[in-house]
Amino acid sequence: MQSEANPWKINSEENIYDNPWINVTEFKVLNPSGNPGIYGKIHFKNKAIGVLPLDANYNTYLVGQYRFPLDEYSWEIPEGGGPLESNPLDSAKRELLEETGLKAAKWTEIQRMHLSNSVCDEEAIIYLAQNLQQFEPEPEETEQLIIRKLPFAAVYQMVCKGEIKDAITIAAVLKVHILIAENQLTV
Repeated sequence: MQSEANPWKINSEENIYDNPWINVTEFKVLNPSGNPGIYGKIHFKNKAIGVLPLDANYNTYLVGQYRFPLDEYSWEIPEGGGPLESNPLDSAKRELLEETGLKAAKWTEIQRMHLSNSVCDEEAIIYLAQNLQQFEPEPEETEQLIIRKLPFAAVYQMVCKGEIKDAITIAAVLKVHILIAENQLTV
């Protein structure tokens, strides 16, 4: 039986890059086979926060924006970063208001996941937001957003057809679809 203990040995580490959002470290290691090698790790200084808003008629909201690292447009649930030391629910409430102008009276954490865990330590937390009220969006200066209100079933079909590629959105939509199918969700 194999052990779940860490099989990697770190011989040294060097800070390669640092900015307000990420830090990149290169490690000189002995890999699990005992051979020397290197490993790069991206440390995120924020948690990834996703919010799937769902109204009483099973409508949800997508946010469209151009994603610089991908060089393409992306449709997603409201998402953003929350400082590691802050309450992730507070960050979720802020992101929902900033991107859609929505406030929710009911919040449920539905999923935690690691994103790209072969190179980074980024953790995502996804919330379901219900009992919605509409206010004015307050986007950040780096965001040029389009907001679409759609039936949840249509968004689920977009995920199934591969029209949505964002991992947090896919996980949120599939999780909520399961909760609806198993009658574990009340609107």
